[in-house]
Order: sequence, then structure tokens, then C-alpha cells
Amino acid sequence: MKLNMKKFILTLAVALFGFAAQAQEQPTEGAKIQFAEKVINYGKIEKGANGTRVFKFKNEGTEPLVLNSVRASCGCTTPKWTREPIAPGAEGNITVKYDTNRMGNFHKTVTVNSNATNKTVVLTIKGQVMNPAAQKTTPTKQGGSVIAK
Repeated sequence: MKLNMKKFILTLAVALFGFAAQAQEQPTEGAKIQFAEKVINYGKIEKGANGTRVFKFKNEGTEPLVLNSVRASCGCTTPKWTREPIAPGAEGNITVKYDTNRMGNFHKTVTVNSNATNKTVVLTIKGQVMNPAAQKTTPTKQGGSVIAK
């Protein structure tokens, strides 16, 4: 009796796992946008340095890909993108420029809306803008104290 119950539970578990895996499959028709990377880390850069970076993507779908909108989370980041439809198997770019005259840490997002099966993709840029004029030094004492003899 115990052996039959174990077989039943095992069969039920395998069937449920199969149904769950099938339910998670992506649609095979339509455009599909796939980015080489979704996060670009600038690291530490100097104030006024080149703030331009490029997100590369590919249409891994079966229909042309159209980017409907590309929006930055604030005015300090400016995106430019491929406006023409991207054929299946072809590649495109989203160029992002961050205003490096703003000092300190930054973490900004760029939201990409398209006709792809994965309609919305959020890209991220992050880093730290350093002021080259403000150098960190350890204060040193010059001269000495005068001790009376």
C-alpha cells in the first residue's frame, strides 16, 4: 500500500511540474528585444568627463521590432535610440548620455517600451562623479611646537 502511495505522489509531482514549466513558456511569435547588458556601471569618473554609454540590443523574435518610447528617469540623462524598425536577427543601439557636471553618486533608469513580447525593459546606469580639483589628502602639521628651555 505504501509503495502505491509513493508512486502516486511521485507521478502527481512530475505532472504538476510539467504543467508549471509549460505555463511559463514565452510566446514564440513576434518581436523579442534582448540586451547585451541591462546595467552599465560608469565607476568613478571625473566631473565633465564623457558621460555617453551605449546599450546594444538584438531582435531575437520573428517580426520587426519597433521602439515606441525610451524615457530617462530624470533630465540629467538623455537617451537616443534607433527609430527605424529592427528586422528579426538585426541589432540596434540606445545611446545614453549622463550629465557629468553633477557631482556625487548617481543611479538612473531608462525605460524602453516596444512592440516586443517583453514590452517593457528597464535599463540602469550608475556611478560616481568625482571633482578632480578636490583632492583628498591627509592634513600634515608643518613646523612644530616651541618648547621653552
